[in-house]
Amino acid sequence: MQHAHEELIQLQELPLEDKVRMTKMRIQQWYLAFESKVYVSFSGGKDSTVLLHIARSMYPDMPAVFVDTGLEYPEIREFVKSVPGVTIVRPEIGFKQVLEKYGYPVISKEVADTVMYAQKGSEWALKKLCGEGKNDAANKFRQRFEKWACLKDAPFKVSAKCCQIMKKSPAHKYERISGNHPILATMADESQMRYAAWLEHGCNAFDAARPISQPMSFWTENDVLEYLKVNDVPYCPIYGEIVEDDGEFRTTGADRTGCMFCMFGVQREKNPNRFERMRETHPKLYDYCMRPANGGGLDWLKSLITLGSPIKEKVWIE
Repeated sequence: MQHAHEELIQLQELPLEDKVRMTKMRIQQWYLAFESKVYVSFSGGKDSTVLLHIARSMYPDMPAVFVDTGLEYPEIREFVKSVPGVTIVRPEIGFKQVLEKYGYPVISKEVADTVMYAQKGSEWALKKLCGEGKNDAANKFRQRFEKWACLKDAPFKVSAKCCQIMKKSPAHKYERISGNHPILATMADESQMRYAAWLEHGCNAFDAARPISQPMSFWTENDVLEYLKVNDVPYCPIYGEIVEDDGEFRTTGADRTGCMFCMFGVQREKNPNRFERMRETHPKLYDYCMRPANGGGLDWLKSLITLGSPIKEKVWIE
């Protein structure tokens, strides 16, 4: 069922109590449709903490699954351990192996995939990086890729494979074994891909190749923080305190958590970016991240320099 942009805007403008009610309705629809064979994808972050709190207020025995990639902030992993009833699954290979075999995750998933194929000489990818469409004609959509054409000659391989291998594959394996269907805390305003998915399927994608529920799709960041504060829900301390200013909520600590070594989107961040903050908050992990590969690190520094990051000094420990 197709949905309209205007419908999403109307839903996003609803008061929080209405959003909670509608989210519960969508979770119930999912739960009943699959005869309780469902689970919450729990990352330990604030969004999935809200989702799990709502889901278990309805179904106390709702399973939760955490994919332990080894890339999460230490505070996130400790918080996950404190939440009862969470199954932990892991990828089959480590992050360094993914980087060595496939390449570095830079800019965005779509750009990284395009660069990966361009580095292999794929004609369509090379044209896309030149802003060309079919018949070599200029394509406005593809022209946004032109500024990243330099990455095809970068001194490192580029790929978006890490997310599939480190996160999605372990979750898919759990689903095959358990027969459970996922409920995620993703929101439509987080990316163009998630926005497009909501337009096509709405919150409950029963007809998707991989059926998936995203009952908080019409929530905003502010809604999540308000819910945590108003309901006094325990959350990971890495976010600091939640403070309110004229109806707007913010955290005094981290904004987002995700994979702490991921470079997707770092080029858009204001200083201090995520890696500069990591240098202050987690210096040992920052050192590991920046240290050259031949010194046992991830060799992120050369990638950040290529992207024009302000981090250009020698930052690893001798």
